[in-house]
Amino acid sequence: MIAEPNAASNLPSQKENAVHDETVPESPAQNGTCVRNGNLKTPREKRKVREQCENIRRSSPTSRRVSQLQNGEVVEAVTLFEVVSMGKQAMQSVVVGWVEAYKQDRNVALLDLINFFIQCSGCQGMVTAEMFQSLYKKDVMQKMTETFDKETGLQYKKFMAYPWILTVTWPVDMDNEDYPLIRTGPYWKKFKANFCEFIAVLVQQCQCSILYDNYLMDAIISLLTGLADSMVRAFRHTSTLAAMKLLTAVVSVHLNLDVNKHNAQKLYEVEKKRLSGKRTSYRLDQLERKRKEYEHKLLEIQNMMNAIFKGTFLNRYRDVIPEIRATCIEEIGSWIKTYPDAFLNDSYLKYVGWMLYDKQAEVRLKCLLGLQGIYSRKELASRMDLFTNRFKDRIVSMPLDKDHEVAVQAMKLLMLMSQNCEDVLSAEDCEMLYQFVYTTHRPLAVAAGEFLYKRLLSHKRDKEVQPKGGGKFGASTDQLKRLIDFFLESELHKHVAYLVDSLWDWAGKFLKDWECMTTLLLKNAEEVGEALSDAQESALIEIILATVREAAEGHPPVGRGAAKKILSVKEKKIQLEDCTKITEHFIMVLPQLLAKYSTDAQKVASLLQIPQYYNLDVYSTGHLEKHLDALLREIKDIVAKHSDTSVLEASSRTYYVLCREEIAIYSQVDCARTQMIDELMKQLHQLLDCFWQKEGGFCTDAGEISRMHSTLRRVAAFHNAHDLTKWNLYDKTLRFLVFETEHGSLPVPIILPALQCTYFSLLWQLAAVSENSPKETLFPLRRQLRHFSQICTCFLHHKEKDVREKAFMILCDWLLILSHLDSNNEEAVGLLGYLPNTQLQEKLFSFIQEHVFKDGEEEKKDLTEEGNNDTCKLDDLHKKRSLLAAYCKLIVYNVVEMTAAAEIYKYYVKLFQTHAESQDSSNGVDFSSPSFANIKELARRFSLTFGWDQVKSRESIAMIHKEGIEFAFQGATGVDGKCLPPNLSFLLIISEFSNKLLKPDKRLVYSYLRRYITEPLPCRGDKWQPLVWYRNSLLANEDEESSVLGSLGEWPPVGSSKTSSFKRKLSNGSLPETSQTEAGSKAPEQQCVSQLSSAAGKSRKRLKSQKMHLQEHLPFLCPGGLHRKYCKDEVKREDVSEGGPEDTIEDVDVVGTDQLRH
Repeated sequence: MIAEPNAASNLPSQKENAVHDETVPESPAQNGTCVRNGNLKTPREKRKVREQCENIRRSSPTSRRVSQLQNGEVVEAVTLFEVVSMGKQAMQSVVVGWVEAYKQDRNVALLDLINFFIQCSGCQGMVTAEMFQSLYKKDVMQKMTETFDKETGLQYKKFMAYPWILTVTWPVDMDNEDYPLIRTGPYWKKFKANFCEFIAVLVQQCQCSILYDNYLMDAIISLLTGLADSMVRAFRHTSTLAAMKLLTAVVSVHLNLDVNKHNAQKLYEVEKKRLSGKRTSYRLDQLERKRKEYEHKLLEIQNMMNAIFKGTFLNRYRDVIPEIRATCIEEIGSWIKTYPDAFLNDSYLKYVGWMLYDKQAEVRLKCLLGLQGIYSRKELASRMDLFTNRFKDRIVSMPLDKDHEVAVQAMKLLMLMSQNCEDVLSAEDCEMLYQFVYTTHRPLAVAAGEFLYKRLLSHKRDKEVQPKGGGKFGASTDQLKRLIDFFLESELHKHVAYLVDSLWDWAGKFLKDWECMTTLLLKNAEEVGEALSDAQESALIEIILATVREAAEGHPPVGRGAAKKILSVKEKKIQLEDCTKITEHFIMVLPQLLAKYSTDAQKVASLLQIPQYYNLDVYSTGHLEKHLDALLREIKDIVAKHSDTSVLEASSRTYYVLCREEIAIYSQVDCARTQMIDELMKQLHQLLDCFWQKEGGFCTDAGEISRMHSTLRRVAAFHNAHDLTKWNLYDKTLRFLVFETEHGSLPVPIILPALQCTYFSLLWQLAAVSENSPKETLFPLRRQLRHFSQICTCFLHHKEKDVREKAFMILCDWLLILSHLDSNNEEAVGLLGYLPNTQLQEKLFSFIQEHVFKDGEEEKKDLTEEGNNDTCKLDDLHKKRSLLAAYCKLIVYNVVEMTAAAEIYKYYVKLFQTHAESQDSSNGVDFSSPSFANIKELARRFSLTFGWDQVKSRESIAMIHKEGIEFAFQGATGVDGKCLPPNLSFLLIISEFSNKLLKPDKRLVYSYLRRYITEPLPCRGDKWQPLVWYRNSLLANEDEESSVLGSLGEWPPVGSSKTSSFKRKLSNGSLPETSQTEAGSKAPEQQCVSQLSSAAGKSRKRLKSQKMHLQEHLPFLCPGGLHRKYCKDEVKREDVSEGGPEDTIEDVDVVGTDQLRH
């Protein structure tokens, strides 16, 4: 343990420790001068010390530590701080030099090291030392203070670094948010690693000599413990990191000593047995002394470990700064993993468990990473039973964490727990964790895929249970069936692509076994054991399609992950090999599968998507044209059998993929396609002859109508992907539409495909317009385009809802295309281009009002007619979103007036809150009313439209707050607006925009708000809550002390006149001439208004100067004022011997509330 300074006998000799009688070299800091001197009183004495310091520096072995070449000149690093800042290349030699200097004069060297820690904290002041000679501990504790000296305007911290009392002095405007550990830039990013490396090297070099001199470590531990209790963030953060890394290094020394002691013990026992019955030899005595020496050193090391842990960790692991908490938890995880014999027990594990509930994701992440290191070793996991039982439920819930990285690491930890702990997860826990394979965040889904594969699908289970179906695919067949059963039990049949993508990294080889999958589909039950059910066959076909797509495309499915990733050379090679493997296998197997399932529309629609991932050159290089003929025959038969849209579109897409002019099989596929379309057209002509009767009517026979409907759907599906202009479909399908507009009696199943066919015909004609198209051909096309637009506009009022919606979707796309024609023929663009007039725009918006933003009663009526179940509700919601998206595209591309967006915003929230009614209360606005919730929700959504670039939207956000504050206090009565303003509740609305403000702008807005509240108000009642909430939203991201103020519901106190004068004194270099009254006058407030109005036009540098200017003249801009920093009380410490996770969250280190009321 560190010796207690309670007796004169415990002090070292006066000669060694008389610091005030010795001269100490000067050491410049990074951003200022950090002077170390004794108790010097006169200027002459100080001048003499400086001259002697220069002589000592030139001859000191620690002065010329390292050189670095900069711009052709050699730059010498004088201080340890500069050495650490430069890098690691000279760390070892510098530490060796410091150790040698310590052996020559430990006082000078130790003060050099003390100054190093102070400089690393970013301190710009002075460090002075005085010898502790008091016989009473009470006198020492009175000096351990951190105060603000009102006479000099400086802040002092006195603390003990045994055997000295150190005094650190720095200006009051020391920026606690800017110190080396948190500075940005490439230079400072390496500082933290270099700092930690320096401590590790220092302990390593000292472990064989001065580490056990009862002087060095006592002073360092006292120093770091004292700094860690400071109320200044820079001191706490730097010293805590140093103390934690020091303990980590000491733990490594302890392990080495333990090994050495064990070896010495063995040698002693061997030597003792060899000399049994004889007289004790010199070697035996030597081994005995060695063993006792190791035991003594181990005792010393244990005392150091206990002192650091109790003095720093227990006080700082619940610090208000999350970085400090994260540092503590990261290091304790390292200690447990490195030295489990001492730290792997509940006395230390409880801190990790409690911090799993921390509010900051960074801290929770460090807990999980530390636990992963423990649970990854089976011998350690077996000793975690009590911890696992206590915190298992919390860990199981953490994959739902809002932070993605925390969720991923929690899933990985659960994977390790399930592997190395027996029966730690119940079946219910596993079922819940399996479902994360469907999440949109890919890293979490991949981690869940590993969990699912190793727990449910891995071959390890197949070794335990003999597969029923032997043979070549016995084990793989059982794996497939388990995967199919899991997919069916999940009841998320549209998410098979997500499931496959989650398993791809872990079960890629198994998922690429297409031979096993197709064999399972084609073979009989006798050959593969138990036959698959119809649902299992459908699921397996979906899995086959998803695996083929994943292998061929090489990127996650839509909705999971960002844009398509750039494949490496190795990944591209694997992708090409997979495509070739897919083609060679399915060229022969796919016709058989289509023949077997030709009557099942769902299965056929999935199977027909596989050819688009083929490497089509394999047909010609492998001489496999006969298999191509078989495929084309099967597709032709499927088109003839089915009228389902998904099947027809898949067939059309397959023909489109196979009909590429650049591949060798083009002529063969084109011939088959032309033949099939000829047959379709022949069938259509026959049906048209029968359908249109001579009297001007049409055939009403149900069979004829059904056949006409099926044929038109086939033609529409192929016309979408293939140019059928030469068959002259336009006139035939247009006749249906004209007849409907004139008579209005055609069946809906005929109108919809006829509308699509006409639309596709005109699109193909537009696509054929070239630069050399004659003007004579453009006029007929223009008439056709206008005519079709009129028909679609007419159908917006059709009696059938399906026709209205189809016409609206086509008309929106049609207007978008005509208004953005891209052609080199300017004459064609002028003739064919079209923008909707005002009347048409009004019709489009009226349609959106009627079909999307309908009243609740009308919506209920429609759902009752269609069937009031969940499927119908989802389908109806999907239709509404599609209609609204089509109309919004017209707004985005300036097809309709931009003012239409305002009308959309009016109804936006109303779509989700259908029962909004205005509720007025006697006290004003009812915050719980749906109407107020709608406005607040709309404000939140509107704030999201400003995006992440706060600088770009700075001016707009600032004006929203300015105008909002003025509106909120409009009409306030009474002296200084002390009566409740009628619009005060509007502050809740604009609080949704507070998170879009830059930090300097928040202070400007806060100062502008203070103009309307000239003195603190009793904001305790519910009627003043909007003001309190808005104020808290502006102060949410201030220093750590602001959270205390926000919880009290009080206005931050205004700084005293002396505090303001001291700040001006430090910035201007002279005493202030203004009084507190002048500093708080209206001029600075008006300046705040002008600064707020023109915030966007000022650079970041100027904003910082504005911020400092405002802090000079408006002390209330700094929450908590200077009293928060300069109070005399120490930071609170919590008793952590007992407690739970709730204490870990709430009981953080804060300043006493009495300090806030000064």
